[in-house]
Amino acid sequence: MNDDIQPDGSAEHEYEHGALGDAEYAEFMELAAEEGFDLEDVEGAIEAAGHGPLPVLAVVGRPNVGKSTLVNRIIGRREAVVEDKPGVTRDRVTYEAEWAGRRFKVVDTGGWEQDVLGIDASVAAQAEYAIEAADAVVFVVDAKVGATDTDEAVVRLLRKAGKPVVLCANKVDGPSGEADAAYLWSLGLGEPHPVSALHGRGTGDMLDRVLEVLPDAPRETFGGGGVGGPRRIALIGRPNVGKSSLLNKVAGEERVVVNELAGTTRDPVDELIELGGTTWKFVDTAGIRKRVHLQQGADYYASLRTAAAVEKAEVAVVLIDASESISVQDQRIVTMAVEAGRALVVAYNKWDTLDEERRYYLEREIETEFGQVSWAPRVNVSARTGRHMEKLVPAIETALAGWETRVPTGRLNAFLGELVSAHPHPIRGGKQPRILFGTQAGTKPPRFVLFASGFIEAGYRRFIERRLREEFGFEGTPIHISVRVREKRGTKKK
Repeated sequence: MNDDIQPDGSAEHEYEHGALGDAEYAEFMELAAEEGFDLEDVEGAIEAAGHGPLPVLAVVGRPNVGKSTLVNRIIGRREAVVEDKPGVTRDRVTYEAEWAGRRFKVVDTGGWEQDVLGIDASVAAQAEYAIEAADAVVFVVDAKVGATDTDEAVVRLLRKAGKPVVLCANKVDGPSGEADAAYLWSLGLGEPHPVSALHGRGTGDMLDRVLEVLPDAPRETFGGGGVGGPRRIALIGRPNVGKSSLLNKVAGEERVVVNELAGTTRDPVDELIELGGTTWKFVDTAGIRKRVHLQQGADYYASLRTAAAVEKAEVAVVLIDASESISVQDQRIVTMAVEAGRALVVAYNKWDTLDEERRYYLEREIETEFGQVSWAPRVNVSARTGRHMEKLVPAIETALAGWETRVPTGRLNAFLGELVSAHPHPIRGGKQPRILFGTQAGTKPPRFVLFASGFIEAGYRRFIERRLREEFGFEGTPIHISVRVREKRGTKKK
């Protein structure tokens, strides 16, 4: 599949030019120079796509300490909702940021609900997931208030996780507030960085420290952490769609508890199962009921753990209850897997219970509700009877093959040349932008960088993705396409 990966297989070598070998990279850069592109921009585009996910910085802290204000300051624009009361930020929100030439993702982990288990439990659930998913953490404390019991609870989580932490003493608006910040040495997290997120004071020094502790690229956790380890399959879906029953059926024995009462599974359950001579690691996850911020207690915590399981998996098998109409929540769960960049299989469970009328309407629902993932392999199964269960592993293997597919640059550009000639971009404002050339800079999932003479509309990008799938397959995997536009010749970068 990966035609042009270097034979030495070293991660460093692959990351240097994305997925391009030395000869292919040299030829590609020559082409970029002929087309008038800035070679540093081209190198940066390939490197960014080739690295896969950017390193993740989580911004954590109790409500109303200024996390969202700090996130807006880091990303350089007002994106995160800010209001002077706790709980404004509901769901975790991820943004892309850049500082001193390095790109990374920032996760704003705002507003925790004071549920029946108390604020400490809710803070712990949100913070634990954010910390687990991050490569480094900025812990925000209100320097005017000082360290609270809730802050101490988060500190205990940070110490347990062992992730690098930068302590941000927020709301230090002038020299007089720096004495308040100094008291936060007592938290035992090292030097407090006095910052005013609102006015920008001290944020540059804090970000310099963040870059020191943030890795260039996130750690890969696929395959259980070892080369050649079992492939990780996450079973996800709404409560009571049959995830645990499916896991038991493929295992051939009762591995996990099954109960008609929805929500029996709370934490992800890892099971090594041998199928077709191959060992797989199946992860049975808790059902995702509704939006995270509307949940309470154990359900809230379970959804966060499920999201973490998907991040660590290679393939997400989304289970749908075929006997019920496809819900908004089903669509959200599919979207979660796609946005995480995982290979995808959609399994319609309880197929044996459907009559002809329900099957007819289900097909119509699939066309309308899941049209955006028509590329995902589909299996119709019955976890109760075992019907068509033998089709699950081939579907997973197909999705993994698509996820790892690599198209050589020469073949890709021949395809793009024919495509642009036959179906040019629509003329907008008297101009007709063209795709000049491109390369696939990474896999897992496939990531393409296209270089163009002008802005390429979203509709045309979707058209390119559709034709890429028709030509090269990519069954069962999302595709990421980024476009770099050539600056006008003679324009110097400031």
